[in-house]
Amino acid sequence: MSGPSAVKETPISGRAELVDYVASGEKPVSAWRIGTEHEKFGFRLDDLRPPTWEGERGIGALLEGLTRFGWQRVTEHDKLIALAREMASITLEPAGQLELSGAPLSTIHETCAEVSQHLGEVKAVADELRLGFLGMGFQPKWRRDEMPWMPKGRYKIMREYMPKVGSLGLDMMTRTCTVQVNLDYSSEADMVKKFRVALALQPVATALFADSPFTEGRPNGYLSYRSHIWTDTDPDRTGMLDFVFEDGFGYERYVDYLLDVPMYFSYRDGEYVDLAGKSFRKFMAGELADLPGSKPTLRDWADHTTTAFPEVRLKKYLEMRGADGGPWGRLCALPAFWVGLLYDDTALDAAWDMVKDFSNAERHALRDGVPEQALKLPARIGTVRGTVRDLADEALKIAAEGLRRRARRTPSGADERIFLDALLAIVDANQTPAERKLELFHGAWDGDVDRVFREFAY
Repeated sequence: MSGPSAVKETPISGRAELVDYVASGEKPVSAWRIGTEHEKFGFRLDDLRPPTWEGERGIGALLEGLTRFGWQRVTEHDKLIALAREMASITLEPAGQLELSGAPLSTIHETCAEVSQHLGEVKAVADELRLGFLGMGFQPKWRRDEMPWMPKGRYKIMREYMPKVGSLGLDMMTRTCTVQVNLDYSSEADMVKKFRVALALQPVATALFADSPFTEGRPNGYLSYRSHIWTDTDPDRTGMLDFVFEDGFGYERYVDYLLDVPMYFSYRDGEYVDLAGKSFRKFMAGELADLPGSKPTLRDWADHTTTAFPEVRLKKYLEMRGADGGPWGRLCALPAFWVGLLYDDTALDAAWDMVKDFSNAERHALRDGVPEQALKLPARIGTVRGTVRDLADEALKIAAEGLRRRARRTPSGADERIFLDALLAIVDANQTPAERKLELFHGAWDGDVDRVFREFAY
């Protein structure tokens, strides 16, 4: 989750400016970049508990330790809550999950090098503090009430609001981790096509990356419990956005959707003003009792765009949000999957051909079924009945060809297809990361979920 936006506080005079804000994300193909974000759970090596912000072994101390690598401090009320270095940042999720928001980079080789450098820096500091970090989609051991809360104003507002609109929102905040990739578009038509392909295939990514089978030390009946949690978080700001597939969809329609998403806050004079549940439309009219006569700025709008949580999100770029967190190899595999599909016109056309005749009912059946069944969920490819594994296999073939045509190579000649190997192995085995962990849990681990912290930590 983001902090307050760095967008200038330019007053908004009308809806057209909001549309222009989204449209301003258009870039020529030569300027397209890849932004990868990932979150991970911290834990104390001695008792596996998540570290609080406070204390000599806390997350605050970890952030302070990372400043030795050139990261600049970002504070809120004199508490260190984030770091910035050039175009990248390190931020805290509500329970201290550590997030790297990577710089916009030209190739997946660069993205993977960035991830490797980050994990190396984190490990150097974490080892001194006797901390470890784990990449999974859901906290496998600790209860919600055992999770700490970070000292960020927006999280206090969300913490109070979430139980009013869903039963799992606090779990989303405190016990989930994801990896996502942010990609560019060249025009409104390009954005629309990419948005539709990304939404329709998001369940395939969820299935491939499914890695959250445990809750409080026991199997929870899901392979991606993180994905299931979004179905009961807040219906006003989550979901598959059926309107994206309707004729006439574009920037204006997405702005209208965002205008109807209830607000969380406005950041004014260094403070978060609680506006949870209030209307941005009324804010634009100066009709909010909490800020009488005040109207929003573009920074308010930029902040508001971060408070909608659909499976794919549009800001000034498209965010693919459907994957569980995981180990180093899968953090590189997600951008490879989506770049291969969306950054090559031939691949994009082939991917659209795969999904263009899906009905809303089929798209929802995929989205609702993969958290539990993942690759084994029944699915249709053209006129052939198969499973999500078959969809994944075809999508990976298309992505691989897209990456081959991109031909972004290392000095040794390897192109970006090497980063798909982790996903190809999952499809070949027909076994998700979650199923592998369940196999271990019921076998070699003898029902001891603590083993996941030792065997799968970074």
